[in-house]
Amino acid sequence: MKVPVVDPDLCTGCGACVDTCPDVFEMGEDDIAVVKNPSGAEEGEIQEAIDACPAEAIGWSGQ
Repeated sequence: MKVPVVDPDLCTGCGACVDTCPDVFEMGEDDIAVVKNPSGAEEGEIQEAIDACPAEAIGWSGQ
């Protein structure tokens, strides 16, 4: 099963993933994006959030 993951070292905290897919991503207390519900949206919607990340900090795990 593919699940989205955020690399906290690359995340700039812009929030693009949260804007694109709020059911899966949220901003953590340190203003770094985290995955709150990896199955909260269809794979295509999650891919849109991955593609929207300007820092390329989000990817798939478990492929």
